[in-house]
Amino acid sequence: MSFAQPHTILLAGANRGLGLGLAREYLHRGWAVIATARRPEAASDLQVLAQDHAGRLSIEALDIADPGSVKALAGRLAGRRIDVLFVVAGASANKDTPIQDIAPEAIAQEFITNATAPVALAEVLLPHLSPGAPVAFMTSILGSLASNAGGGLDTYRASKAALNMLALNFSLRHKERPVLLLHPGWVRTDMGGSSAPVDVETSARGLADQIEHATKPGITYLDYQGQTLPW
Repeated sequence: MSFAQPHTILLAGANRGLGLGLAREYLHRGWAVIATARRPEAASDLQVLAQDHAGRLSIEALDIADPGSVKALAGRLAGRRIDVLFVVAGASANKDTPIQDIAPEAIAQEFITNATAPVALAEVLLPHLSPGAPVAFMTSILGSLASNAGGGLDTYRASKAALNMLALNFSLRHKERPVLLLHPGWVRTDMGGSSAPVDVETSARGLADQIEHATKPGITYLDYQGQTLPW
């Protein structure tokens, strides 16, 4: 994929973990980065990164689950071209709690954050994307129905499966652009835990490579190494 300079990526959910790692990776590749955080003033690592890359990293406030916050972001982006949109934000709040023990409002919040809000954000930001610009959603192999042999993580698995379906619908509505569902691997982050085998840098580099290779319209479900995953 090649764009006229400057290349710009919007990373929705970049204050820590993989989002922060992706911001570093894209800055290393020479891109301009728009990184969102719910509370930019508290995103100290992003603030330092912005100081180190003056003029190439901007930080925007965004609560992906708040439609008002999404619309406000779209308004602030008026006149800016986005060459890649990557919705990274997600949650795994309920872990291995049995489904019958999870409060309905907690289930709803996880589904909004992981499934409906990412696609709604992409729809709102579409007018800011350059023609044919890829849209990527951070999903998980845990959202694959075909590969679920162990069970558990009820709401996380179900919400990521729902994201996959909604992203497919999004792709069918917007057949002119590449849409990627990306599994980052089991990564050493707050969500993945300290025993995860993949470091943030390796995953971020692989994810960026998959986006770079996304030149054809249509949807793909891949891991960070480019392996096609079963639905």
